[in-house]
Amino acid sequence: MSTVLAANRARARRNGRLEPLENGERLTAPEFMRRYEAMPEVKKAELIEGIVYMPSPVRYAAHSVPDALIQFWLMSYVVETPGTQVGGNGTVKLDVDNVPQPDAALRIVEECGGTSRLDEEGYLAGPPELVVEIAASSSSIDLHDKLRVYRRNGVKEYLVWRTIEEGFDWFVLGEGKYESQAPDAKGLCHSTTFPGLVLNVSALLTQDAAAVLAALNAALKSKAHRTFVAELTLCRSKKRWLKR
Repeated sequence: MSTVLAANRARARRNGRLEPLENGERLTAPEFMRRYEAMPEVKKAELIEGIVYMPSPVRYAAHSVPDALIQFWLMSYVVETPGTQVGGNGTVKLDVDNVPQPDAALRIVEECGGTSRLDEEGYLAGPPELVVEIAASSSSIDLHDKLRVYRRNGVKEYLVWRTIEEGFDWFVLGEGKYESQAPDAKGLCHSTTFPGLVLNVSALLTQDAAAVLAALNAALKSKAHRTFVAELTLCRSKKRWLKR
């Protein structure tokens, strides 16, 4: 244990407070959440395979701007797809060793048959159908430990934007493993879970928001998307009827 960590823990005990989170600590999910909630000044902390990760400050060009474009893309989809919901940098309770805080998560809401739910404390519990992470490179945790965690917990689609390498990975969960999906002849990636969710990868990498939106809008006019919206609406109606 480092001298700094030991000093912080001793100070917390003397003051009758929970010990502060420290990068690299090993904790269970309940203990992690107790300490995280007691530190409102901390804006991002994650528990991945039982280890606490507290990222460095966010760089504007390498993370903040790409993050905004991803949120714009996903929110544009949600606006046209009732029964879906997108969240940014929200804590997700997956299992006893893993509480990530993905850059973006797209889900089907629980009343429409989604795999995640809001718990009594307002946190997302269970795997959202699609997760996006903004990573610096292929050596980051996002393409190693986090990939394994999301796969094991049943996240159906996992997207990683490698900003420094100018690369993009779209993984689809198959028979117990993620399969990498390459763009089609038009340079588009298509979601297998969310019909109509289409990404112009080259436009994303050059941060051409207009072209990203144009490709999405074209897909939102498809029969597949209309059918999906109808299915979500029917599922919600059935659940409401059963609650009567």
